[in-house]
Amino acid sequence: MAKTSSKKNAAKKRDNQNVVWKFPLDKTDFTWLAIGIGIVALGAILFATGITEEPAVENGTWNNFFAINVAPFITIIGYCVVIPMAIMKVFSRRKQAKQQTTNE
Repeated sequence: MAKTSSKKNAAKKRDNQNVVWKFPLDKTDFTWLAIGIGIVALGAILFATGITEEPAVENGTWNNFFAINVAPFITIIGYCVVIPMAIMKVFSRRKQAKQQTTNE
């Protein structure tokens, strides 16, 4: 009886040594994340260009085309497209890895 428990302990130790944990995000994911943060920062800078001494004209419209039209579009692209793409690409890799293991 003592021999079987020692064999089980040896098998557990051997299995634990083979476990390698890999961080799910790699260099390309972090690169895309940095690009997304840069795009959001660019949008914030363009928003700030609308801050002037007289930002509006007499009829109530804004002077700055970039602060009104371009900056919101760029910021939305960064928040809603690029940053989620950097994070969610991981799931496609996991799905591909599962398919490869099931095919083998």
